Amino acid sequence: MAALREEQTLADLAAQFEVHPNQITDWKRQLLEHAAEVFGGAQRPAPVDLAPLHAKIGQQALELDFLARALSKAGGLGAKL
Repeated sequence: MAALREEQTLADLAAQFEVHPNQITDWKRQLLEHAAEVFGGAQRPAPVDLAPLHAKIGQQALELDFLARALSKAGGLGAKL
């Protein structure tokens, strides 16, 4: 990013970041060539349908409640869930 700002010379940047000036030049060129891909209109992932997950959570909650009541009726063998 410092190379893009062009506030310092290439030699100063190379000394500051302890890399060869050619490496900075290569990185700058690569960023300029691919900036649209990196920062551009990347597609968002498709939204997830949460309804089946909520249904499954509800089903499991009912099953746990049923099992807790069954255990307590069977003689209190289990602790309260």
